[in-house]
Amino acid sequence: MWKREEAPRPPQPVAPPASSPVVAQAIPVPSTPRVEPVQQEKSNVNIGKSVIIKGELSGSEDLTIEGQVEGKIELRQNVLTIGPNAKIKAQVLARAVVVEGSVQGNIATSEKIEIRDKGSVEGDLSSPRVAIADGAHFRGSIDMQQAKGGEKGEAKPAVAAASPAPAPAATPAPAPVGVAR
Repeated sequence: MWKREEAPRPPQPVAPPASSPVVAQAIPVPSTPRVEPVQQEKSNVNIGKSVIIKGELSGSEDLTIEGQVEGKIELRQNVLTIGPNAKIKAQVLARAVVVEGSVQGNIATSEKIEIRDKGSVEGDLSSPRVAIADGAHFRGSIDMQQAKGGEKGEAKPAVAAASPAPAPAATPAPAPVGVAR
């Protein structure tokens, strides 16, 4: 006859003798990986020194330009940084603009324009906040009124070209007092 083997039984806990103190033992708990909330990084796109763009540039990400752009740049909901090596000949519409390089053209933002110490702008600025650092170059006009309609993110377009004001109509000079005409 054959004898069936029994499965090994787990060892039974042994009760400590009544006279010895009971010591608590730490039971290892399997560690679960800690889950942290995923934070979406704000992406910042770079256009390198050797890149030349002619035409319209638009997007929905923050942008840093180190190269050359000719035409129009539109980032209404984002920040545009014009790097120290950049040469821009364009109309610029963005939420905020930081100028460290050279810009020829009008800039309109819904939040702020900052021209840093080595930055250069030749054109009109339209923004609720404008900062021009010591040593920066600027030639043009500044309009610091809020965007009409009060909608956040709507950049008011800058004035395309300054037009001369019409000359006032000639009015006759008032007659001196005490002289009859």
